[in-house]
Amino acid sequence: MHQLRIHYFQHVPFEGPGSIQEWSVKNGHSLTSTHFYINETLPDLNSIDWLIIMGGPMSVDDETKFDWLSKEKNFIKNAIGKRKTVIGICLGAQLIAQILGAKVYPNKQKEIGWFPIRLTKSAKQHPLFRSLENKVTVFHWHGDTFDLPAGAHHLAETNAYPNQAFALGRHALALQFHPEVSSSGMERWYVGRACELGSAGIKVPKLRQESEIFAPALEIAAQRFWAGWLVLL
Repeated sequence: MHQLRIHYFQHVPFEGPGSIQEWSVKNGHSLTSTHFYINETLPDLNSIDWLIIMGGPMSVDDETKFDWLSKEKNFIKNAIGKRKTVIGICLGAQLIAQILGAKVYPNKQKEIGWFPIRLTKSAKQHPLFRSLENKVTVFHWHGDTFDLPAGAHHLAETNAYPNQAFALGRHALALQFHPEVSSSGMERWYVGRACELGSAGIKVPKLRQESEIFAPALEIAAQRFWAGWLVLL
């Protein structure tokens, strides 16, 4: 197996790589990172094979609040232009969508918790998604959504968020949901986003219970998913 140089962008302390880190270590891939919230510097684009962009509570347009955001966007744009493998999760997916010319905007409602996504007809033709079941229960935590960029393949949807995933060729993948979470890692989310949970009327015990049920299967599926994406390259 080709040994990858994987780099991830992290925007807040409590939304890390999760099962991506476990998969990387297990398969001998190197894993480096830029933590923007402590002003770490960007890597040399030529020194990485994969770029994974994690989530965060900020908006893609919050450049006046976060001075690193414009630099991050420029780096992602260059990575896509050089056909590096670029995978965006939640905020990362929204950044990819905006960079590719699509509109990103607040959705009518937030989607927080464990809900199934439905695969589209296009997904059933995609070599990575066609082996998945039509409905897969994954973790969601988002308030913004995006339109599909031109030329993108629409892959997954929910009723509240019709655009849950898209791919651009075989080198860019945007996932609105969170495939990287584990039940143990969720505790940091509950603390980091406690105010948001309170305002949405969502109870942590309910999330814990659902995570214990659904997270183990998602972790297994995610390991297969990253391996499958590697095979496509």
